[in-house]
Amino acid sequence: MNNQTQILGVFDDPDVVTEAVKDLLAHDVQIKDVFSPFPLEHVWELLKLKTRIPYLTFLYGALGTASVFAFLYWTSVINYPLTFGGKPHNSLSFVVLMFVLTILSGVIFTLGTLLIREKMWPGKPAPMPDTRSMDDKFVIVIEKDKKMDEEAVQKIDDLLKKNGAVEVNMRNV
Repeated sequence: MNNQTQILGVFDDPDVVTEAVKDLLAHDVQIKDVFSPFPLEHVWELLKLKTRIPYLTFLYGALGTASVFAFLYWTSVINYPLTFGGKPHNSLSFVVLMFVLTILSGVIFTLGTLLIREKMWPGKPAPMPDTRSMDDKFVIVIEKDKKMDEEAVQKIDDLLKKNGAVEVNMRNV
């Protein structure tokens, strides 16, 4: 990260976090991120965050289906055709295998895309502003700009406390 000072609002309840996000956005406070022990889809909508991962997953699945079909067709019809009881070489006997490998390719390539996109790799420490957000707390992260004066910081602090923050901290993350 950029080792910049951030204001952290720690909450106990997901509904209170949602209301706090709404109130902070109404007061034109720029929220950097919200950390929670489970996904909060409504907070994603409030922060107007979008992802293209589902489209990529569909694309990976379609490419996986096409490549599996091409491979199975090549192996069973072109390269080494076997005739069993007069059945056609291009039968639907490998539909189940295509289905399973479509899911497998979608999952593996989506996981790879996620790891590359988020710059994650095995052994990399996770940048967590507050480790309790992995257990039972919800954390709203607001990045403190260099042009932010004490009055603006106090306003954000008061807004967080007014909206139910258990504690408000400032940390270099």
